[in-house]
Amino acid sequence: MIRIQLLIIILLGGFSLGYAQSTTSDSLFVRQNYTKLDRKISMRDGTKLYTVIYVPNDASPANRYPILMERTPYSAGPYGESKYPSAGPGPNKDLSQEKYIFVNQDVRGRYMSEGNFEEMTPAIATSGRTKGNTKKSSAGGAKKNSPPVLATDESTDTYDTIEWLLKNIPNNNGRVGLIGISYPGFYASAALPNAHPALKAVSPQAPVTDEFIGDDARHNGAFFLLDNFSFMNYFDAPRKGPVEDYEPLFTSKPTDAYQFFLDLGPIRNANGPNYFNNRAKIWNEYLEHDTYDDYWQTRNIRPHLKNVKPATMVVGGWFDAEDLFGALRTYEAIEKQSSGNRNTLVMGPWTHGAWARDDWSQFGPLSFGQNTAKYYRDNLESRFFAFHLKNKGDFTAAEAMVFDTGTNEWKSFDTWPPKAVQSQHFYLAPNRKLTTDKSTGNDLFKEYVSDPAMPVPYTSGVQTRRNNQYVIEDQRFVADRPDVVVFEGEPLTEDLTVAGPINAKLFVSTTGTDADFIVKVIDVLPDSSASPDPKGNYQRLVRAEVLRGKFRNSFTTPEPFKPGQIAAVSIQLPDVMHTFKKGHRLMVQVQHSWFPIVDRNPQKFMTIAKAEATDFQKATIRLYHDRNHPSEIELNSLVK
Repeated sequence: MIRIQLLIIILLGGFSLGYAQSTTSDSLFVRQNYTKLDRKISMRDGTKLYTVIYVPNDASPANRYPILMERTPYSAGPYGESKYPSAGPGPNKDLSQEKYIFVNQDVRGRYMSEGNFEEMTPAIATSGRTKGNTKKSSAGGAKKNSPPVLATDESTDTYDTIEWLLKNIPNNNGRVGLIGISYPGFYASAALPNAHPALKAVSPQAPVTDEFIGDDARHNGAFFLLDNFSFMNYFDAPRKGPVEDYEPLFTSKPTDAYQFFLDLGPIRNANGPNYFNNRAKIWNEYLEHDTYDDYWQTRNIRPHLKNVKPATMVVGGWFDAEDLFGALRTYEAIEKQSSGNRNTLVMGPWTHGAWARDDWSQFGPLSFGQNTAKYYRDNLESRFFAFHLKNKGDFTAAEAMVFDTGTNEWKSFDTWPPKAVQSQHFYLAPNRKLTTDKSTGNDLFKEYVSDPAMPVPYTSGVQTRRNNQYVIEDQRFVADRPDVVVFEGEPLTEDLTVAGPINAKLFVSTTGTDADFIVKVIDVLPDSSASPDPKGNYQRLVRAEVLRGKFRNSFTTPEPFKPGQIAAVSIQLPDVMHTFKKGHRLMVQVQHSWFPIVDRNPQKFMTIAKAEATDFQKATIRLYHDRNHPSEIELNSLVK
């Protein structure tokens, strides 16, 4: 079961950092098979977290069950022991049928739990221990007998919850698993440092990981406006204490999202009386901290994923518009910092959380020829938890199980990215050409104008909310714009399978002092191929990413461009597993706005959250492709 609350979907327009518990009609299955317990569990500092527990009715000394937890900021309800969910108590139907002791917990400061909520609670170095409160005396010495400070983070809260469950829920088998999608995926990751010894298996799925570099808030410094405006309207509503639900801060039902945000003007206007009106704590934090400062760095869980003991299975979707970065980089961090850990990566052809859907056989115009969600649950997720928590069956999955989005095939590798790859360079050349040969000319460039008053749309047509299919959309809707630069290769003479990250290096100059850079890698299907467009030449987006140009050298110390001076701009696009088939063409597009997914850059070096309408200015940009400034993309192709 995906625990999605309909209200959240309506408010967020499909954007959700996680899943909330349904509170519709009771499920006969749950009542017949589980006993529901609502408990308030005290943490080490006395804060009580509301916890909903479902115990199999046949639990007994002869039938002991492991505990499978989800910790969430999206409601562990329905609340009250007489109120049962409409579907199984587990994360999905398959696990509910398998039977575990299911535990859903409201995290600190959310819904019915006590305490204060912190966005992506920073991990503490002393996680799992008591930190002494040492104060200096007037003589400069230290008072040795001062009372201790009980330091808490999400690892300690998970630890304390597990400790209570093991002692107070009869007939558990002493093993615990943890699972979560998106924001709950962060809480799964955050439980790994100094984990409780009983925590044996953890699956962070599309986990929020580093919000400034590549997840929900910003990508390489560029603010994701459309998603956060909708999401924070509901999620960032203040509360005075435990509540069963939140009220949105304002009503917003745009008929055309592009025009709505264009009319809204500078992002500072979002704090006007009709919208956030300075009532949204996290929204204000997002905009106040516009460099990679301590606020963001302390909320990056990756440096803390060291010496991880539980088995981990990190799950993500190649078409996830929210947390693709999180899955890939969480796996990478565990792999690099926890030698000997059983760490598995699963990447399928999924949007955000689509692996938990009953059926995921197609996405928009793409058909996969199989139910990829069921394949994942039957062969990977169910087996992972059954093996590690019940000693049932086996779990022999490869290190990396990834789906090739060009051939619709599952592939397995011993490492990710695969070892058997070679670097291939494709150069942006004159006359819209993409070639493997470096330019031999001098002073070659493409010049064009970027105008914030007419930003490049991220998707075609009129959309009332985010179009999830933009990540695979036909890019012909912008290919002829004068502010989108296109480079296209010759038809491939053999299949080109790309596995791993894509790196772009551009040489540019601008008449402004800042600029955004969006690089798109595109698979152009020929006339004779199975294209969604009967005319063929479908420019299928494979991967795209944005970099706010002032962060081209450092995310902590932004630098203005010097007008007219050539500068190098490097962008790493998230990993892909995609085969560009023989006869297809490889295309690259470069643009400088991606609206309203990304807020507009005034193209002036400044704090964008403080920009006035008069600060937004046109800029003439040159993209160079001469022998001394070879703009390029670098792919990692599988060696046959």
